Amino acid sequence: MDSDLYRDILGFAHDTPEWFQFLAEVWTELGLLVFAALFIAGWWRARTLPSGAMAAAVLAPLGTGVAYVCSEALKSLVDEDRPCRAVARAAAPLVSCPPVGDWSFPSNHSTIAGAAAVGLALAWPRLAWFTVPMALLMALSRVFVGVHYPHDVAAGLLLGALVSLVFVRLGRRPMTRLVDALRGAEAGLPRWLSGTGADDLVTGAGVGRHRR
Repeated sequence: MDSDLYRDILGFAHDTPEWFQFLAEVWTELGLLVFAALFIAGWWRARTLPSGAMAAAVLAPLGTGVAYVCSEALKSLVDEDRPCRAVARAAAPLVSCPPVGDWSFPSNHSTIAGAAAVGLALAWPRLAWFTVPMALLMALSRVFVGVHYPHDVAAGLLLGALVSLVFVRLGRRPMTRLVDALRGAEAGLPRWLSGTGADDLVTGAGVGRHRR
């Protein structure tokens, strides 16, 4: 049944205009760069927020990396061939079929997307409306271009989301203590990386008023 759905989606992809196919081909890779840019933006934003917010901003990309490692480990255990080679009577993929040994289950792209979407939503809740649909579209694009089964991307999204959620929740308290320590250091790279924090800014402003 999953093979039939794969054929249907890939057949639909071939029926779409060439410009739409091109956008799907670009998005399936560009989405990773967008998530990376959001991680950087989230860290920069958190530099002036309380330590807990900075902790979440740091843990989001780290959790995504852990999710990717889990996905790679699972791939090596399952050894599922790509549908662009295994599914008979399917249309040609829109992009090159990955080589043998680059297994299909789960989808690394979808795992990263799911983990990044959840991590960013925990660190920057207002972004959830953007990151979650973005992850879903990125996962769908992997089937659309013909390199994954639907179950590959569904499993990847769930794996990434779960790993990121657990990693950020469990790591937030110790990471917050680390951020507090870095913010208490003398001026330098650690202090600059961790930011000043909202509490420090308020305290500093109060001291300035008192001195005047």
